[in-house]
Amino acid sequence: MGIRRPAISTAVAAALIGSLGVPIVAGTAAAKDGAKDGGAAAVGTVREDFDGDGYQDVAVTAPGAKVGGHAWAGYITVSYGSAQGIDPARTTVITQDTPGVPGESGDDNAFGYTMVSRDLDGDGLADLAVRARSYRPDDNVNGSVIVLWGRKGGISGQDAVRVPAPANADVGDHLTAGDFDGDGHPDLFMRNGDDYDYHDVLHGPFGRDGVPARSQQLKVYSTDNSINSTAAGDFNGDGIEDLATFYVYENHAEGGKLWLGSKSGLSTAPKALNSASSTAVADFDQDGYADLATRIIPNGDTEGTEKDPGTLKIYYGSPSGPSQTRTQTITQKTAGVPGASEKGDQFGGRLSAGDANGDGYPDLAVGVPGEAIGSKAKAGAVVLLKSGKGGLTGKGAQAFHQDTAGVPGAAESGDVFGGSLRLLDVTGDGKADLTAGAPGENLGTVVNGGAVWLLRGSASGVTAANSTAQNPTDIGAPAPKALFGENLSADNGPGTRIP
Repeated sequence: MGIRRPAISTAVAAALIGSLGVPIVAGTAAAKDGAKDGGAAAVGTVREDFDGDGYQDVAVTAPGAKVGGHAWAGYITVSYGSAQGIDPARTTVITQDTPGVPGESGDDNAFGYTMVSRDLDGDGLADLAVRARSYRPDDNVNGSVIVLWGRKGGISGQDAVRVPAPANADVGDHLTAGDFDGDGHPDLFMRNGDDYDYHDVLHGPFGRDGVPARSQQLKVYSTDNSINSTAAGDFNGDGIEDLATFYVYENHAEGGKLWLGSKSGLSTAPKALNSASSTAVADFDQDGYADLATRIIPNGDTEGTEKDPGTLKIYYGSPSGPSQTRTQTITQKTAGVPGASEKGDQFGGRLSAGDANGDGYPDLAVGVPGEAIGSKAKAGAVVLLKSGKGGLTGKGAQAFHQDTAGVPGAAESGDVFGGSLRLLDVTGDGKADLTAGAPGENLGTVVNGGAVWLLRGSASGVTAANSTAQNPTDIGAPAPKALFGENLSADNGPGTRIP
């Protein structure tokens, strides 16, 4: 078995390689971040605060970076939150060559191209589970999930561990975090074996050797298709997180499955769901049920997604899970939503939930990575949809891009601003701030170096005032074709496809 790239359609490859359009399938592992950050509060849940100082932190991947002479080796960065935002001086760069990190940088490893954050060992500090595509010939294992432990001084490679996998396994596909048995310890769902039909649920707490408390096998495939995205959240309001998996076959959408959580783990008899591309989860109307926001796959054809204007569909939670009757559709034609619904906008290419204005209702950040800004094709934008008692609405929606007054930089063709995004309370004021990536950003003569921006939350929503940007050259990290900002922790989810 050699190193294998994830399957990718010709159309998606063209979008990624030719014009650096973002991946068309991007799920999120975010579920219950607390009422201020995405949904119903989860007791004991720690998210993205890797050093325990009370500020949420930002983890960024640069999967295309050359490290130690190896192409597509990849690295990640962790920037620590503060009242002033993120600071390049407090940014740590981690590769597989960092002391303590298992393995070593290698061609095509794309270290960090999938990341999820939860307190996996129960010490009150968020940890970061990072996927790499490295192949280990000694036990014929393809891929790995490496846990970087949260520490009071911040994340480093110290004591990092690879989650154990059986011989001959494929590891890490569809990595998703959620407390699927309601015991207060997050679990990891992912492929972790040699039988294609099954994935594992690795139940926490995890030991410092990476070994889970127990595991459950789940038969996720019954036909010849593949998972393109997942989402986790307490959709039926019973206090235990559930798992949604969505499927495609070749270029056809194949629907989804809802695996309800229980005290013994995920149900093995899933309920049917509609298809979805990108996803986000939050209790938008604060009725006690997590709601599922999705981007629709146009006409069930995945190869049309990168040319699609983009349509969101929200399924509101109910005692039986995401409702099939209480739904909402939002596009750039919806009253109050900025912009126009145009071919290739990809409205909803990425989604993230969080309470940007501090009113107790989670809002929804919507990536529009294909948006043209004037004559600049695929410059990209982000739209913030606000929520209230009735759920999400176009009323008061906001749009931001690199030509927005106060946002550093300038919009350029192919930047794909909004190609990744998270709503996190980085400044600790009770209002979620918007972190947005533009993996196609050129840095002078450096092509596709990438960059990320932080726009602060405020009582009126996101504001461009005092916004900042960070790129690889700011922190002395490899920049050429790094695609810095291609993914953020818990933004990418399992469906991300890279060439």
